[in-house]
Amino acid sequence: MSRWPSNPRGRLQQAAMELFTEHGYDQTTVAGIAERAGLTERTFFRHFSDKREVLFFGGEQLEAMMVAALRSAPPEATPLGAIEAALSAVTEFFDERHPLSQARQVIIDAHPELQEREGAKMDRIAGALTEALRARGVPDPDARLTADAGIAVFRSAFAQWVRSDVGDMSACIEECLATLEKVIEQGR
Repeated sequence: MSRWPSNPRGRLQQAAMELFTEHGYDQTTVAGIAERAGLTERTFFRHFSDKREVLFFGGEQLEAMMVAALRSAPPEATPLGAIEAALSAVTEFFDERHPLSQARQVIIDAHPELQEREGAKMDRIAGALTEALRARGVPDPDARLTADAGIAVFRSAFAQWVRSDVGDMSACIEECLATLEKVIEQGR
């Protein structure tokens, strides 16, 4: 029988978030995170390359969910419709993590290097969505423009959602998509 409960990654994430909140991101060490979680630094490094990665773990899962939903969109879906399917596919993922996402965002907002890392993650997802749109036959520059528009909608919706008291990411995405469509129509 194991000495500790399972889910070391979850324990490390929880410990890190507690310490980031209590002492600040810069003052929190990997050793402190491991100690709070009741684990060793070696165990920490089996799950994360550094303390920054605790905040960004799950980005690959988010990307995979979005790309899979885009690929599964009906063949007759417009490029923007396929992007909408990708965005809609991740709403439950976020709604289950609303309080954690709020605490995470406070930390990211306070550190330019973490904001840069968040931007790089969004760029990577936009690239993956672009490739998925190309695979659906959407030519360039349409594929990249549509993927970038989708990421802009996602970022705007996320900003609204993370700062709200109600964790309804779906409503935020729908509102931002409607706003984008309205802006496009007004420009015609």
